[in-house]
Amino acid sequence: MTLVAIDGPAGAGKTTLAAQFYEKFSEGNTVCVIHMDDLYDGWNNALSDQLTQKLTTISDAHRRGEVFEMEIFNWGTMRFDEVRRYEPADILILEGVGAAQLAVRQAGATVYWLDISPEIGLARVLARDGVHIERQMREWQILQNSHFATDLTRESADHILNSQ
Repeated sequence: MTLVAIDGPAGAGKTTLAAQFYEKFSEGNTVCVIHMDDLYDGWNNALSDQLTQKLTTISDAHRRGEVFEMEIFNWGTMRFDEVRRYEPADILILEGVGAAQLAVRQAGATVYWLDISPEIGLARVLARDGVHIERQMREWQILQNSHFATDLTRESADHILNSQ
């Protein structure tokens, strides 16, 4: 059972890289991609102990080859309103800010970090998701940077890629 975590600042291209890995690894393997956006508890409580517990549950179930379920966050209603069932997979890819935190690294994940300047990352996110979230994204950049500094995510990565 292979565990891959793709992390880095918002707008760095983590989802794109996860899709490329999915396509590459799917031939002859079962592959599952989990996006952190589905697991966050909104903007203000996203990178919390609750996310760490979810990632521990996911990593443990993957390592044991067990089915697991996760509540999925709906950004339209701003609440968890779906439960998704995940079957065991040969390769599990976790992608998003916080995907490669210590709990995941301790579970044996291969970590990919994507670098991007804050300005380019912000511009990419606003072009993708709309300028109406600019205030939240600027606050998110502060939150993610604090998380990365505390977790030493970039410093612990197996592979560092520049996505600018």
